[in-house]
Amino acid sequence: MKPVLILLGLLGGGLSTLSGDTADIIYRNGPILTMDDARPRAEAVAVKDGKILSVGAEDEVLKSKGADTRMIDLAGKTMLPGFVDAHGHVMGGGLQALSANLLAPPDGEVTDVASLQQTLRDWMAGNRKAVDKIQLVVGFGYDNAQLAELRHPLREELDEVSKELPIVLVHQSGHIVAANSKALELGGITADTPNPQGGVIQRRPGGSEPNGVLEETAAFPLLIKLLGRVGPEGGETFVRAGTELWARFGYTTAQDGRTMPGGVKTLKEVAAADGLKIDVVSYPDVLVDRNLIKQEASPNYHNRFRVAGAKLTIDGSPQGFTAWRDRPYYKPVGDYPPGYVGYAAATPEQVGGAIDWAYENNIQIITHSNGEAASDQLIAFIREATGKHGRADRRPVLIHGQFLREDQMDAFHELDVIPSLFPMHTFYWGDWHREHTVGPVLSNNISPTGWCMKRGMRFTSHHDAPVAFPNSMRVLDATVTRRSRSGDIIGPEHRVDVMTALKAMTLWAAWQHFEEGTKGSIETGKLADLVVLDKDPTAVNPETLDQIKVLETIKEGLTVFDAAAMETSGVDLDSGKATELVFHRTIRKLGGHLDPHGGGHAPCGGCMCGTMSRLSAIICGDRAP
Repeated sequence: MKPVLILLGLLGGGLSTLSGDTADIIYRNGPILTMDDARPRAEAVAVKDGKILSVGAEDEVLKSKGADTRMIDLAGKTMLPGFVDAHGHVMGGGLQALSANLLAPPDGEVTDVASLQQTLRDWMAGNRKAVDKIQLVVGFGYDNAQLAELRHPLREELDEVSKELPIVLVHQSGHIVAANSKALELGGITADTPNPQGGVIQRRPGGSEPNGVLEETAAFPLLIKLLGRVGPEGGETFVRAGTELWARFGYTTAQDGRTMPGGVKTLKEVAAADGLKIDVVSYPDVLVDRNLIKQEASPNYHNRFRVAGAKLTIDGSPQGFTAWRDRPYYKPVGDYPPGYVGYAAATPEQVGGAIDWAYENNIQIITHSNGEAASDQLIAFIREATGKHGRADRRPVLIHGQFLREDQMDAFHELDVIPSLFPMHTFYWGDWHREHTVGPVLSNNISPTGWCMKRGMRFTSHHDAPVAFPNSMRVLDATVTRRSRSGDIIGPEHRVDVMTALKAMTLWAAWQHFEEGTKGSIETGKLADLVVLDKDPTAVNPETLDQIKVLETIKEGLTVFDAAAMETSGVDLDSGKATELVFHRTIRKLGGHLDPHGGGHAPCGGCMCGTMSRLSAIICGDRAP
């Protein structure tokens, strides 16, 4: 906080205020968690012109009340700063509107191959107009780790749903695709098709015939060819749907964590039309168009959109066995050779060149690195770039870092790298990591927030949506409890207290984006980006954090999500129907605007970010650079 504001707070007897101005809105009568260490809690908050006018004791804040001030009674509900998305794919969230929901409980209903098949049939019947228009069936979110069969669906099983229409299913990680025979045929994938660099075409046992499962870059040509049928017209609709979904979970800032050039164009167009309810910060792919990044990168928003830096991807999915490790996977499920360690999604020349360019140009770079070998490479190139270009406040970010060694955390601390971790893995895949990827010992160290705390490092927690819904309360719950689906605690030494976990979703996430001066805490002069919860997260049993509900999301003093209004319209927020409403509304909007001659984008890289970016690129009409 600036010295002048500290002085004003001291003089105000518990009040921090900008001036004697009259407030537009005053919130009172509920717990207010500010995330400001100098004043962790407050009794009231005053807002004027979209910014925090004052915060502190109620009797002092009420001094800014005027004849036209709206008085909002929180009625015991809890107010926090709006959540800041440390890593997600907001356009990808909107793109889920194209697909059948194949997620496992609690986010979906798929538990085995039979229920997956039925979900596809039901979705096809409910979206017949769109299916007939584009002659394609897309499903998103299946997870072989949660299917009773503990394997990916095979081409013949998808053929049972349809032999005439191509079917492509995107794994929940986004790193793997399952396709039926028609899709493979249209994609030109046969027994003679070789594995591409950075990808694998899985084969039937004892032969070379594809079984329908495509890993990493092996999936991109198929997706490009088939999803190109959708065309670019839906891009703006997906952006709006994505930001609507993020706002539902209390996010006032969303991230698009690997944007393609066409996606940047679409986001700018939606922003220019005042179509963004919340801020969107974009990190375009550094291996696609560096000139775009250099030209567009800015610390300032224009109509709630800005390009903040560059995104790099080194490897793939930990739960999908495509993350690049420094040792063999524990007990991988599938046809893997002895000593299998995964693989890189980019060449050393690409990785080193991208980091050197970012450091030379003082551009923030965020890097997807999941396996230990990938992080070894990241550390080596960052150390080299730091030595070459000197230290500066670039705030490079490690994205995910699921499999890390403690010496690597030491290196990230030394090199000023911000760990943006994914504790939701402890819930969704903690049991899978314990049993299959890294084993019962190393699984305790996935998303090692405890190592960050031990070193005094700020870290952030993210959801990587649409890998999972951008459910802020499940992010909070996982960061605090680290409880898996089975009830096991994955790494009790890495659990953190509720306030620390909230800072990782607010103030520290704002700091990661160089926005700590305007966001992340309820302090005088900052944006009135706020969220209202039905309960105080610091006052409930930590085991019930995921049951807390977001009631209202406020962006610069304006309500952008109101749970009561949605419930009045008949939407059951508890069942996930609100999310389906967003998706189905998007489908309906697309019904008359699907173009079977849309463009595509050349593949490069391979990860959740890569797959969803490919989908975004296809929708937005990108061409190969």
